Amino acid sequence: MNIADLRKSYEKAELSESASQADPLQQFSQWLQEAIQSEIPEPNAMTVATVGSDLRPSTRVVLIKGFDESGIVWYTNYGSRKGQELAGNPFAALQFHWVELERVVRIEGVVEKVSEAESDAYFHSRPLDSRIGAWASPQSQVIAGRSVLVTNAARYGAQFLLQPPRPPHWGGYRLRPDRWEFWQGRKSRLHDRLRYQQQPDGTWLRERLAP
Repeated sequence: MNIADLRKSYEKAELSESASQADPLQQFSQWLQEAIQSEIPEPNAMTVATVGSDLRPSTRVVLIKGFDESGIVWYTNYGSRKGQELAGNPFAALQFHWVELERVVRIEGVVEKVSEAESDAYFHSRPLDSRIGAWASPQSQVIAGRSVLVTNAARYGAQFLLQPPRPPHWGGYRLRPDRWEFWQGRKSRLHDRLRYQQQPDGTWLRERLAP
């Protein structure tokens, strides 16, 4: 099959100004809950895009762990490529793609680390294997083979037993959105796109974009 011939007609829903929320956080919460209730695979998965000092963008998939008026939260290794890039350029973009619902949410803003207390609380809620894994993996670094990870996990498991502390190189990030876009697939490629941009007074300007 020629990949250029792959086609899909998007016809499941619509997104209108009158039916959408005036606050993008409320709109996101509504769509996320609908994704969870639809039991689609990993509705909490999102792509994080960052830009390094060489101006090369990079993306990876992480899991959202919380959201509220202060922003979108996820956790990772601060020494990873994304961590290093965020240290030099704190602006990032997120994207959720709920294929089965024919929906995409794009979020842009500035990123900051969450508090030590927040990182500690989440870290200690994780399964033991995941907590040991945070110590065992020098994320984004070149390693000789998988045996490095297995050896590290065994070593830290023996060292910390059932109570591994949070590594100093591991914790949370919070993206504070100043721009949201909600995309709903529509027939004939005439998709619905609503963009919300934060204004100087903190309110949100909602605009329709051409698909």
